[in-house]
Amino acid sequence: MRLHCEVEVVRRQLPALGLRNRGRGVRAVLSLCPRAPGTPPPPPRARRPACLLVSTLRDRLGTRYEQLKENVEQFFTKFVDEGKATVRLKEPPVDICLSKANSSSLKGFLSAVRLAHRGCDVEAPLSTLTPVKTSEFEKFKTKMVITSKKDYPLSKNFPCSLEHLQTSYCGLVRVDMRMLCLKNLRKLDLSHNHIKKLPATIGDLILLQELNLNDNHLESFSVALCQSTLQKSLQSLDLSKNKIKALPVQFCQLRELTNLKLDDNELIRLPFKMGQLTNLRFLSAARNKLPFLPSEFKNLSLEYLDLFGNTFEQPKVLPVIKLQMPLTLLESSARSVLYNRIPYGSHIIPFHLCQDLDTAKTCVCGRFCLSCFIQGTTTMNLHSVSHTVVLVDNMGGTEAPVVSYFCSLACYVNSCDMLK
Repeated sequence: MRLHCEVEVVRRQLPALGLRNRGRGVRAVLSLCPRAPGTPPPPPRARRPACLLVSTLRDRLGTRYEQLKENVEQFFTKFVDEGKATVRLKEPPVDICLSKANSSSLKGFLSAVRLAHRGCDVEAPLSTLTPVKTSEFEKFKTKMVITSKKDYPLSKNFPCSLEHLQTSYCGLVRVDMRMLCLKNLRKLDLSHNHIKKLPATIGDLILLQELNLNDNHLESFSVALCQSTLQKSLQSLDLSKNKIKALPVQFCQLRELTNLKLDDNELIRLPFKMGQLTNLRFLSAARNKLPFLPSEFKNLSLEYLDLFGNTFEQPKVLPVIKLQMPLTLLESSARSVLYNRIPYGSHIIPFHLCQDLDTAKTCVCGRFCLSCFIQGTTTMNLHSVSHTVVLVDNMGGTEAPVVSYFCSLACYVNSCDMLK
C-alpha cells in the first residue's frame, strides 16, 4: 500500500539540543510494507507485523520505521480533508508530517497504519521492500500546461499533486469534473475554450487563488460560487471576453480579490456593493456597456483602473424620486435589521426577504434603503480611487458618472452641492 505526498520528518529531540528541523517537506512515497527479512520472525499464528517506509527521489531505498505495533503515540488528522496529517511515533521520537496528499488516499493510508498500530491485520495489500521507481515520483507533478486538444488527457487522471493547471485551446464546453478533485490546486487556467457554465463545485477547491476564464462563452457567475470557499482564497479572477451582462451583488463577498478583469463582456452594471472589495488593486472592465458606476465605487482604493470604451451616460439633471411616507412596514423593518446588523438567513426568514436585504442600497449617509429612496447621478474623477487610470474615451477624459442613493429628502438636500 502506497501514498504519494510531501513528507517532513521532524525529530522531536532536536530543539532540546539547540538544533532546528529543516522546516519543509520533500516529495516522497510512503509504503506500508512487511517487516524486513533481518528482523525476528513473529510467533506462530501471530499476525504479520508491518513497517513504514519513506522513500524520496534522492533515497529510493527509503528510511524504514520497523515497529508500528503499539508504537504510534498520536495521529493528528484535523486537516486530513486538506491532504494533511501527522503520525507521531514513540520510537524513534519523530513526527512524520504529511501534506499535499489526496485526501481520500490519505484517509485510507492512515486507517491501515492504525490497524498496524493495534496489531491487527491490514486489509490492504502490503507493498514490497523494493526501491521505488523514478517514474513513481512523476505523480508529484505540480504544474501541467496543455494548449491543444490532441494533448488533453482522456484515458488517465490528472496528477493529484497539481497546483497549477492550464488547459487552453482544448475545445472544452464544460469544466472537467476530474479537475475538481485536485485539492492542492492554486491556479486554474481554462482560457480560450467554449465553456458556457461553471459548476458550483469549483468552490470546493479550497486553495484556489487564481482562476482564468478568459475567452469562453460564460453568461453568468453564480451566487453559489460567490458564497463558496472562494471567499477566503480567490485573489485573481479573469472573466474577460465572455457574454456576462451582470454580476450578482453577492460577487462582492469575494473580498480577497486583488486582481479582477472583466473586459469585453456585455456588462450593463457593476455590483452596487463594489466598495466591499477592499483588497482590490487592479480592475479592468473595458469595452462593456456600463452607463454609470455604483455609488460605493468611491470606496475603492486601486492601483490600476481601465474603463475605456463603455457607454457612459451624462448625469441626469433631475433625480429619480421613489420616496414614500410613511415608510412601509417592510421598508422600515428592513432598514432596522440592516442598521443594527441583526443576523438573518433563509433559516430565520423567507428566502425572498433575504434577497431583498442582500440587495439593499446604501445611502450617502451610511444608512440603508430598500425600495424607498431618491436616486441621483454625478460625475467622479477616477483618479480619486486609482493611482493609474486608462482614459475613459478618446477625448482624454478620466471622469465617469456615478449613481448615488438617498434614504430621505433631508439626505438629498444636504448632498445637493455634491450633485451639482
